[in-house]
Amino acid sequence: MKNTYFNLIDQSYYFPQDGFDLNDDYLMFNGISLKYLIEKYGTPFRLMYLPKIGDQIKKARNLFNRAIKANNYQGSYNYCYVTKCSHFHHVVSAALKQKVNLETSSAFDIDLIRRLHKKGELKKDILIIHNGYKTDEYINKILQLQEDGFSNSIIILDSPTEIDRVQSLLKGRTIDIGIRMAIDEEPQSSYYTSRLGIRHTELIELYNDKLKDNKSFNVKMLHFFVDSGIKDSLYYWGEFQKGVKLYTELKKICPTLDSLNLGGGFPIRNHLGFEYDYEYMIREIVRSIKEYCTEANVPDPHIFTEFGKYTVGEAGATIFKVIEQKQQNDTERWYIVDNSLMNTIPDAWSINEKFILLPVNKWNKEYVRANIGGISCDHSDYYNSEDFNQQILLPKVEEGDKEPLYIGFFHTGAYQDAISGYGGIKHCLIPAPKIVVVDKDKKGNFVDFVYRNEQTVEEMMTILGYE
Repeated sequence: MKNTYFNLIDQSYYFPQDGFDLNDDYLMFNGISLKYLIEKYGTPFRLMYLPKIGDQIKKARNLFNRAIKANNYQGSYNYCYVTKCSHFHHVVSAALKQKVNLETSSAFDIDLIRRLHKKGELKKDILIIHNGYKTDEYINKILQLQEDGFSNSIIILDSPTEIDRVQSLLKGRTIDIGIRMAIDEEPQSSYYTSRLGIRHTELIELYNDKLKDNKSFNVKMLHFFVDSGIKDSLYYWGEFQKGVKLYTELKKICPTLDSLNLGGGFPIRNHLGFEYDYEYMIREIVRSIKEYCTEANVPDPHIFTEFGKYTVGEAGATIFKVIEQKQQNDTERWYIVDNSLMNTIPDAWSINEKFILLPVNKWNKEYVRANIGGISCDHSDYYNSEDFNQQILLPKVEEGDKEPLYIGFFHTGAYQDAISGYGGIKHCLIPAPKIVVVDKDKKGNFVDFVYRNEQTVEEMMTILGYE
C-alpha cells in the first residue's frame, strides 16, 4: 500500500474540514474548485473569497451577543474592521455589508472613507476609531471629516503630547476621544513596555492634569491591545485584568467614559490541527468585565473589538505551480514555484508566520519531504517548515507526470499585499500575481473575476523612471 498524501492527512487530522474538501483528487477551498480557477486564470494568483469575510463577522458578533445575553450584560458589542489589514475596495466593501464600524491608522485612511461615502457604501453616522500616530496631516483630516458630518468619530490618544497637538488644531470645538493604555510585553520580548499608548500607572494622573476639566475633550473610551493576541494564557488575562480595572477606576472620575476597546487579536487557523475555543474566550471576556464592573459599582461599558486578520485572513489563498524539482543532495529536495515567496507571502520569511500549506492535486501520490523555493535570487526566498517535525511533506513529483503539481498557501488574506507593497517594485522585478476574487450572486452561485492582472513590464519601467 502506498503512503499517499491523502493517507497522511486523513490519519493526522480530521479531514475534510471547514473550508477544505476533495473532489476527484483536487482540493476544494470553501466549495470553490481550484482546478477550475487554475485552468481559467493560470498561476500564480492570489484568491479572495468574499463570503468568508461575512461569515467571520457574523460568528464573532453572534458569540458576543450570546455572551452578553447570558450574563445580563448592559453594554453593547461593536465590531470594527481594521482597514490596514487589507485596504482593497472589494475587501472593505464586503466588511461594510455586515454593518461594521471602521478603525483607521493613517491620514490616507480618511481619504478611503471619503471615497466609500461617495460611492454610497457607508453613511456619515458610521462609528470610526482613529488609531495610530497622529501627524498634523492625520489630525487635520480627522477634524475636517468631523466638520463634514461624520459625528461618530473617536480619536484615540496614543501619547500625552497628542493632547496638546490635537487641541491646538481644534479651533474651540469639543470632540470625543479615547485613551490607549500601554501594555507590558511578554517576558521573551526585546523590550518591556509597548511603545504604543500611555503607561497604566500614569494614565489616571494624566486625566486629572490635562483632561478632567478640559472643555475640548469628552473622554469616551479606554483602549488597550495585547500584541500576542487574545489567548487563554496567564499573560493575556493579566493584561486584560489590568485594563478592565483601570477602566473602572477611570469611570469613577470620568462620567463621559462609557466604552472599553479590547483591540484585536483573535487568531485564525494556520494549520489543519488548529484548535481555539472562541465561544469560551468570548464568554470569559464578557463575564469578567461584568464581574469587575459590578464589584466596582460602575455600569457595564460598551465593548469594542478591532478585528483585521480575523476578519479577512481565512478568506485568502495564494496558488502556485511547481515548475521544477531539484534534488540538491541526498536529503534535500526543492520544489521551485512560479513566483517569489518573499514577495507574495512576506511575513512567512520576515516574522516566521505559518499558513496552511496543501497541494491542489496529486493527493493519491506518494508523499515526500520537500523545501519550497521561489524564483528570486535571494537565499531567503523559501518556505520549509510545517507541522510534521518542522518539515514539509507534499506529493511526489515524478518525471513524465502529465500534470504539474499545484500548491496553495491558505488563509493568506491579511497583510500580505500591504507588507509587500502591491503594485510597486518587487524583489528581482518579479511581478505581483493577479488577484482573483470569488463571490456569490443573489442565487448563491459562485461568481469569479480578475480584480487586478499580473504587473506588466511597462508598469514597472514607468515606476522606475525608464519611461
